[in-house]
Amino acid sequence: MNSVKIGIFASLLLVTGLFSSCGEQESNTKLLLNEILIDNEDNFQDDYGLHSAWIEIFNKSFGSADLAAWHIKTSSTPGDTVDYFIPKGDILTKVNPRQHALFWADGAKSKGTFHTSFTLNAETSNWIGLYDSGNKLMDQVVIPAGALKANQSYARIYDGDTQWEVKTGEGDKYVTPSTNNKTIESNAKMEKFKEHDGSGIGMTLSAMAVVFSGLLLLFISFKLVGKASVALSRRNAMKSKGTVDIKEAKEKKLGEAPGEVFAAIAMAMHEFQSDIHDDEDTVLTMTRVKRTYSPWSSKIYNLRQLPPHK
Repeated sequence: MNSVKIGIFASLLLVTGLFSSCGEQESNTKLLLNEILIDNEDNFQDDYGLHSAWIEIFNKSFGSADLAAWHIKTSSTPGDTVDYFIPKGDILTKVNPRQHALFWADGAKSKGTFHTSFTLNAETSNWIGLYDSGNKLMDQVVIPAGALKANQSYARIYDGDTQWEVKTGEGDKYVTPSTNNKTIESNAKMEKFKEHDGSGIGMTLSAMAVVFSGLLLLFISFKLVGKASVALSRRNAMKSKGTVDIKEAKEKKLGEAPGEVFAAIAMAMHEFQSDIHDDEDTVLTMTRVKRTYSPWSSKIYNLRQLPPHK
């Protein structure tokens, strides 16, 4: 029996280790090569106003990822590999969730972090690899020679997708640097809703039903909470009075308080939280005021003299 328990426990540990290792592998491959343009005649310009080849990297995860200390490598001939080390210290190398980073393959790394030390050759095939800080290959792609014309890109169909295609710029195959590879111009759910409820009556009724259902739930909740509070207060009052008769407690209204008490408490709490009460000084100053006295303005002449009662 003990050997069976030990075997089950070991199996659970093995399965947990496999899942954790798979999770780590998934988290390490969240940065992918997403779109590449080689021959840039009049496409997107860099920060210097020049048309250069570019490489787009996509963060497919829902957490931030930093490209600092990563490598972008390329090769147009076998055995000839050029390595660009992404420098540290630039806050822009941190890619937000589901966002892109664009690198210019212009061979001028002195222009900034996002300018690589290599260029891409449109006449030959181009192999591009993305390596992490430990020089481990995370993603790679080969663009065949002659596959792209001027201003065309080689990109994943969707961001992070496994399939690649040539973006010709015609139809829905737009060249999309630093944005989604697939531009969605319509919402299928909205179109379907518009088809079945063109006048919006169904949406209005649904919205009103949701609102009134929420109000009803709030009313029921407050009602139940109020009853529970009254019952708890009555029980404490009965305990303090030493009585156990619930009918007698209800007749004497033990634990109940008039509405004025709750209104006063609510007003006091509101004034305390809103800081609208008076701020009194700690120094009391008394000033003597002198006024001229005139019997004609004395109040005793304005009071009605009533006869004394006997």
